[in-house]
Amino acid sequence: MLEFTREASPEVTVSDTATEVETVKPTLANRLLSLDVFRGITIAGMVLVNNAGGSPVYAPLEHAKWHGWTPTDLIFPFFIFIVGVAIPLAFQRRVEQGGTKKDLYAKVVRRSLLIFLISLIILHGFPYTLEKFSHIRIPGVLQRIAVCYFFTAMLFLTTRIRTQAIVAGALLLLYWAAMILIPAPGFAAGDLSMEGSLASWIDRTLLPGHIYRPQYDPEGIFSTIPAIATCISGVLTGRWIQMKREPLDKVAGMFGVGALCVVVGYMWNWVFPVNKALWTSSYVVLTTGLALQLLALCYWSIDIKGYKRWTKPFVIFGVNALALFVLSGLMARILSVIPMTKMDGTPGTLKGWIYEHFFTSWLSPINASLGFALGYVLLWLGLMTILYRRRIFIKV
Repeated sequence: MLEFTREASPEVTVSDTATEVETVKPTLANRLLSLDVFRGITIAGMVLVNNAGGSPVYAPLEHAKWHGWTPTDLIFPFFIFIVGVAIPLAFQRRVEQGGTKKDLYAKVVRRSLLIFLISLIILHGFPYTLEKFSHIRIPGVLQRIAVCYFFTAMLFLTTRIRTQAIVAGALLLLYWAAMILIPAPGFAAGDLSMEGSLASWIDRTLLPGHIYRPQYDPEGIFSTIPAIATCISGVLTGRWIQMKREPLDKVAGMFGVGALCVVVGYMWNWVFPVNKALWTSSYVVLTTGLALQLLALCYWSIDIKGYKRWTKPFVIFGVNALALFVLSGLMARILSVIPMTKMDGTPGTLKGWIYEHFFTSWLSPINASLGFALGYVLLWLGLMTILYRRRIFIKV
């Protein structure tokens, strides 16, 4: 079930997954402010790029057309990486509080199902009509997070670090081999086009009429396999942070491994192009490297050096990430279905009315689009601040 908690403590909280927050005592073992900030930066970026007022849009705020990447293409893998980092930190705390493995297994199953269903029913099901549900998109952002969390958490509970690393590497290599060597029916082996890739064919075959586009789904079934490796890389990072080492050694380790991953990702790109929609193995390694470096920077500046004044907006976003993602997405859909008349007298929506009256009336088209997105982020910062000040944290 969804839980709403209120805490009287003035301390900032640390979340045990990307979608759950609880107030805990600020000890090194169970508190990592930099992770909340990293999560907050990521979810703020997600709201920004998902809510452009119109077109055109600045190139960095759009996904790559197919192969390649933009800053926008870093947001989703960063979020899945963060989910992984939080798993060992959270489970350690639950064990310290007397939780058993049976309790942990049950919580993983329950949380995974709830996250999946919240997105499927609340976001993808809107507006709630029989016609909409007959063609509802089954894959999605939260659905992929739920699947990755489930398999990664189960792997964490049943295996050691070495096995987890081997599994992550094996998933990436096997996915690469399958995508390059196994042809989709009617296409050549190694075809990585929107329509011809093996992952695209699997989505069209198994989920006809229930995917994002007719050719493929960017959160499809087969491409979720390497996304699990992204989550496992986060678990390995969380385990590294837990180790009894000097904080600067941890930062150096994350920067070093991150730099190595970036190099390997670019080298792998030569034979298996970086591609978010296909979640290629090179994309996993590259984005993991960049996530490691950004987390290391946050960890060094916030948890080690104590530079915290700038972090408050991102903490506010980070501690209620699930609420922000779901509610901002739902509001965007509502604004797009409420009818309103445009300035020229033609039918439109409330979103279009707001966009015309408050942004396009005085800004160039591309800046109006950006202005609307920034305004939407600020609106939700205000709403999330209300929850934060009341110590209300929504968890699954």
